[in-house]
Amino acid sequence: MKPKELTLRALILGALLTTIFTAANIYLGLKVGLTFASSIPAAVISMAILSQVKDSSILENNIVQTVASAAGTLSAIIFILPGLVIVGWWTGFPFWQSFLICLSGGILGVLFTIPLRRALVTNSDLPYPEGVAAAEVLKVGAGTRGETTDETGEAREGLVAVILGSVASAGLAILTATRIFAGELTGFFRLGANASSGYNIAWSLALFGVGQLVGLSVGMAMLLGLVIAWVVAVPWLTSLTPAAAGVTLAAHTTAIWRTQVRFIGAGAIAVAAIYTLARLAGPVASGLMTTLRARQIEHHDDLDRDISPPWIYALTALCLVIAGYLAYTFARPTVLSPYTTTLTIIAVPFVLLGGFLIAGICGYMAGLIGASNSPISGVGIISIVLCATILVAAVPVVATNQMALVAFALFITSIVFACATISNDNLQDLKTGQLVGASPMRQQIALIVGVIAGASVIPSVLNLLAKAYGFAGAANVGVLAPNPLPAPQATLISALAQGVIGGNLDWRMIGIGALIGVGLILLDSLMGAMNKLRIPPLAVGLGIYLPMSATFAVVVGTVVAKWYETKIRNAPDRERAERLSTLVASGLIVGESLWGVLNAGLIVAMSKDAPIGLVPEDFPPAKILGVLGFIGVIVWLYNWMLRRNAKVVRRA
Repeated sequence: MKPKELTLRALILGALLTTIFTAANIYLGLKVGLTFASSIPAAVISMAILSQVKDSSILENNIVQTVASAAGTLSAIIFILPGLVIVGWWTGFPFWQSFLICLSGGILGVLFTIPLRRALVTNSDLPYPEGVAAAEVLKVGAGTRGETTDETGEAREGLVAVILGSVASAGLAILTATRIFAGELTGFFRLGANASSGYNIAWSLALFGVGQLVGLSVGMAMLLGLVIAWVVAVPWLTSLTPAAAGVTLAAHTTAIWRTQVRFIGAGAIAVAAIYTLARLAGPVASGLMTTLRARQIEHHDDLDRDISPPWIYALTALCLVIAGYLAYTFARPTVLSPYTTTLTIIAVPFVLLGGFLIAGICGYMAGLIGASNSPISGVGIISIVLCATILVAAVPVVATNQMALVAFALFITSIVFACATISNDNLQDLKTGQLVGASPMRQQIALIVGVIAGASVIPSVLNLLAKAYGFAGAANVGVLAPNPLPAPQATLISALAQGVIGGNLDWRMIGIGALIGVGLILLDSLMGAMNKLRIPPLAVGLGIYLPMSATFAVVVGTVVAKWYETKIRNAPDRERAERLSTLVASGLIVGESLWGVLNAGLIVAMSKDAPIGLVPEDFPPAKILGVLGFIGVIVWLYNWMLRRNAKVVRRA
């Protein structure tokens, strides 16, 4: 009998987990500008709960993590939606408008990934680090419950690997939260009279685990991006722009990176992503045609069946009607009223075409580096620049309607961005489903349920945080807390919209990044022709765009994973040794992610940045303890894996 998969209890449990992951991601994203993928924590929680049910299965657990991860990922809408409050157009987040933005864009993100599934998942060698990790976690849970045979004890060994990795990363994260161990090492220094640079190294075992999964090629590409950003671009640009009187070295260097160097990364990402999509045009078109012919083909294989074309057409049309309704009702009562029809006609094709293009870009990036580290805000930057440019060409910009156009650009781009956030995660989930034998169609239905659940939660959480903390740069009337949430991406994207529509945006950095992107494409092609280590251009762009704290540990993880690969090259059961490494890496992601959820709840509940902080922020031994803890855990885990491999050799 086929195991249960798309069950009511799985959908309900996934929807309940949605509240936890969405609230945590919204707060952390507004606080530090980063979110985490919730699929692995959801898979672990699902296994713990459903293991108490007699007839539960790995496929049912997969549905739970699919719903929860879709909803948690949709929370990345906070990278742009708060911009409407920051520019002063909204004072809060109207529930129905915010809900429909998330709903329409999110469901389009699901629908647009359907024709991309075969090209980017089934027939692709992209690593999908979090998707693979989630599948390994689910398989371990299935093995220990007796769903699969475990004569060699590998499932039990795998569960131990996941638990050890989880405890290790959660333990280090908890020690970091107490401030006894420093979570990062930051410093800035001069290079000559005016030039400066810096470093910001985060001791994140979760990111180290991601590095274990993505491979050396991606790691070296990200390292090249770090060199371009912090060894070349930051020193060069700081030398050209001396710090103003009274501005500290750290503040000046960080500002140059944030306002100029990141735009170089955004330009490189744009060119690399477009090039990648062009190369994928053939398989994507093939996948699309296969999907469109689905009615004419009698499917006997449930493992390759998607939602049927009539449903895709109907849901896409419904989402576009909602997008048009939102655009029309947003513009109608404003000074843009004479252009309401024009703006609506612009908005709907922009959502359709822009959303589909971005779905491919984000899906590929998530497959390359993982949803947690995919630069979704970089896609937002490109989208808002394009949208604002189109609006300027279509509507005369005068002093009285300039801010209204800025708000309209943010509003419409939010729908496209919701599409981007979901496609950034959905292909990762479909990869998990492929590895555990799930039905794509049932998983796509679960993804839509996840979107609905997330869209229901997001407006209320945003309103709560807006009333309690407010956002940097906003009026924040009646806010309770003294320190507003930085909302870094929303602030940047809002500034971009105002720059394009106001006509004062500096395109130089984006242009430089585009030229670098072209050079990287040529370099990668040359390396491929020489059979050398490839340098994926998108990964280099990530290294330039993302904070060093979000990439350094990934690079370290790829190097250590390569070393481990050489150590097990001649092992009698090499595949088992590789799976053990994958499961430890999965545990590293699980532990820190689960603690991130719990700590976010403590932060919100206690209104403290460090709710379990035991010592002052400048605790002297913290820096050395943080380094030693990070290195010590890695050495301990790899020694454990090598000892386990040695035991397998002795048994053989």
